[in-house]
Amino acid sequence: MTAGNEPLSLQNLARAYGVETDYRDNNGRRQEASPEALLAVLKALGAPVEGSEDISAARRERRLSYWRQPLDPVVVSWDGAPTDIDLRLPSDRASGTAACHLKFETGEVREWGIDLSRLPTLQQATVEGATYTVKSIALPQVLPMGYHRLTVEAAGRLNESLFISAPAFVYSPYVETEGREWGSFLPLYALYSKRSWGSGDFSDLETFMGWVSGLGGNFVATLPFLASFLDKPCDPSPYKPVSRLFWNEFYIDVTKVPEMALCPEAIALAESTEFREEIESLNRERLVDYRRGMALKRAILERLAKRLGPDSGERWHSFQGFVRERDGLLDYARFRATVEFRGETWRSWPHPLRDGLLQRKDFGKETQHYHAYVQWLADEQLARVSGRVREKGVRLYLDLPLGVHPDGYDTWRQGDLFVSGVSAGAPPDALFHKGQNWGFPPVHPQKMREQGYRYAIAYLDHHMKYADVLRVDHVMGLHHLFWVPQGMEAAEGVYVRCPADEMYAILSVESHRHQCQMVGENLGTVPPYVNNTMAQHGVHGLYVAQYEVPLDPNGGLRDIPPASVASLNTHDMPPFAAFWQGLEIERWHALGLITEAEAKTRTEDRHAAKRVLVRFLMQRGYLKGDPGDVGLVFRACLSFLADSPSRMLMVNMEDLWLETEQQNVPGVVEGHPNWQRKAWYDFETFSRMTEVVGLLRLVNQARQTGEVS
Repeated sequence: MTAGNEPLSLQNLARAYGVETDYRDNNGRRQEASPEALLAVLKALGAPVEGSEDISAARRERRLSYWRQPLDPVVVSWDGAPTDIDLRLPSDRASGTAACHLKFETGEVREWGIDLSRLPTLQQATVEGATYTVKSIALPQVLPMGYHRLTVEAAGRLNESLFISAPAFVYSPYVETEGREWGSFLPLYALYSKRSWGSGDFSDLETFMGWVSGLGGNFVATLPFLASFLDKPCDPSPYKPVSRLFWNEFYIDVTKVPEMALCPEAIALAESTEFREEIESLNRERLVDYRRGMALKRAILERLAKRLGPDSGERWHSFQGFVRERDGLLDYARFRATVEFRGETWRSWPHPLRDGLLQRKDFGKETQHYHAYVQWLADEQLARVSGRVREKGVRLYLDLPLGVHPDGYDTWRQGDLFVSGVSAGAPPDALFHKGQNWGFPPVHPQKMREQGYRYAIAYLDHHMKYADVLRVDHVMGLHHLFWVPQGMEAAEGVYVRCPADEMYAILSVESHRHQCQMVGENLGTVPPYVNNTMAQHGVHGLYVAQYEVPLDPNGGLRDIPPASVASLNTHDMPPFAAFWQGLEIERWHALGLITEAEAKTRTEDRHAAKRVLVRFLMQRGYLKGDPGDVGLVFRACLSFLADSPSRMLMVNMEDLWLETEQQNVPGVVEGHPNWQRKAWYDFETFSRMTEVVGLLRLVNQARQTGEVS
């Protein structure tokens, strides 16, 4: 190999591993990946390459591994249609017989034989001196929805594939009606009542959902409430959970735990002066203090966990049943107990602990029992909330985070799935000129396939048990994800392709099984094929008005598509009043995210956007009165969204009282209290505010009749 064709060879190797060698940025310009970044990502994916001298051999090995694998590890069939499967065999062994074995997930088995010489030949190829033939196997029947196992014995080898038979469209509640629903959004940590212990809990969620239902609302959306580290370390970000398979005990309503009434020690502690003063102190704080709040609840929950035992009758039997049925629960509890016992995260543990082998001496038995117990309680309370609100016709809208904490349970137990040496992130865009490094490891696409997507199916099932709507964060990650090599700047990252067809098939199967509607977060620089694929499978996208206001003085907001969730903003964006005043631009400048010159340009652009928005709202008849009155403009925008054909309208509760503080400023670790800010009003107060109730009644009227009075 000469120096002249070395870059081309590296690019060919990268493509063979699903690594994209270039991408289009937010301005449509082509950005080419550097050789250093490509090599780093290839090494992370397991390619046998250290430098340019290894490229040719690695490429040959990649080609050989493909042709030596007779079946793909995963096959997808849409709508149960008969499917042809490619079988790759050495040409000198492609004319014998093959035995096929199809095991349905129900346990039913179908077996049949095939004369390979009579099968159609699709392709022949010579690889490293050996000739291979691709035959086409036609399955003899229509397959029911689900996950099946196909085994083909041919050429002296036994080969197996996961066969996913999925509906082409995900589950939709709008089969017989167009649907014009509305709902409210508020993070659970920010939602609190006069009975709360410093933050919202599952009982507050149930009360809030019942209130929304009483006003005619159809759903309530909130941020993830998955397990988090809330002591040492303390990282409350809902988008960096310890696991996507377990809940956060921080949201348990301790007062509703049945063991509470049977535990005098816990009652005495909860009624003590010091304990009540701590609750009052937490309630007075404007920010959620996760560490103190969790310590307060844990003091009670640990006592309740000790109270539960074999003499607890039906409660003990129920707990034991949960432990038996909940895959991985005791393993998770042992992991959390070991983290606490050692006082360090798993990446600092010695072998064999790091490798997933824990012994009794590595953790406290009572701590293990505590973590299993609180998972049971959280699941109980979520089941109660979900069941009761469904009876009232209101749905729970949850969010599935893209990643997990690098020191969490999933990365420890599923270590082979997560790629070390790289982090997920995003390339430079209009706000983040240097790109973003999100600090969590991506999943290895090929190893996920080889595992049969057990992990993905498990975390979808975990959410969909109680979610009626599930939003997939960064849905573009189903297609490709930006990987940033360790030691490099975020702008130097590259995209790695993912088997989107297979992931959409799993989303479809799980959504139908749980009757859960699917929404994809498709904001930012998203290639057209992502939105097209979402539409092909019935996955709703987002329409966020702040993204839709053009700078063109003659422009207007884009029409709102029916298959969308319409809103004015998201948790990563400023509330409407802050957007209108340009307060987030001032914050970005103060935090060093943009320069003074950039802040000036953005402020000028914001003034131009406001003029366009006002003109648009006036022309449509929504804005009547002073265009400088932020309350009137907000109401006009809300009316415009409410009148739209979007099947779902999401109202940020904080917009209703013109909040100006942001819940999360992306890319900021210090300088803004991300994931900590409580709503300005408690539930009892805002639920009785005339302006709040009046606006939601108008939204409900518009959603039902298409008219705003």
